[in-house]
Amino acid sequence: MDLATLVGLLGAFCIVISAIIFGGSAGVFFNIPSILIVVIGTIFTVLMKFTLKQFFGAFRVAGKSFKFKSSDLNSLIDEIVELADIARKGGLLALEEKEPSHPFLKQGIQLLVDGHDPAVVKAMLTKDMRLAVSRHESGAKIFSAMGDVAPAMGMIGTLVGLVQMLANMSDPKSIGPAMAVALLTTLYGAMIATMFALPMADKLALRRDEEALTQALIIDALLAIQEGQNPRVIASMLRNYLPTSAREVEEAG
Repeated sequence: MDLATLVGLLGAFCIVISAIIFGGSAGVFFNIPSILIVVIGTIFTVLMKFTLKQFFGAFRVAGKSFKFKSSDLNSLIDEIVELADIARKGGLLALEEKEPSHPFLKQGIQLLVDGHDPAVVKAMLTKDMRLAVSRHESGAKIFSAMGDVAPAMGMIGTLVGLVQMLANMSDPKSIGPAMAVALLTTLYGAMIATMFALPMADKLALRRDEEALTQALIIDALLAIQEGQNPRVIASMLRNYLPTSAREVEEAG
């Protein structure tokens, strides 16, 4: 599980809620008209920009980001080198008994065992990689759109509240509720955008880059194994995917 996403999300909301509670009169921060304008209004507005499938798919992708575990590239490279050594000694069919830790690597190994042409292996795996990148990009766009729309809906709610307040200046009792709508919609919009939507968009973009890097490494590794390259050469090639500092540590070790 990605604790950074969970801790960050809960921590941000807990700090704001704690400030509201300790400040007294927490009930004044709950206003149904403001919630309807910002939350429901944001959902419907974003829906106009995307399809229902894309919209709900974004939340499924976001849910996976909480369970996502970044691949340890060093361990993955070591595992691939071991597989390359087995394939060089016993042929590609010897890999059939192995159970790779990464699902994308497992899929690629099965293609090698089935005897597909290198061009076919590369094409199929590259297509899967592009589809995965596309899913993350679509999810990031939707949350980014929510981050843009929520403050705008908050501003609309503020204008609605101000109009209601100015239209009923003769009735002092109506000024307070109208002013609450005016201010709370701005607060809700800012909270949704800053503490949820925009961070989720950035996290999905990060997941996209991490997954694309890992899958590109695996594709290069599988093609090298299929060509029968020396495991040491494969290891040296794959370590180019590591950050410079990590490569230096490996070389020193």
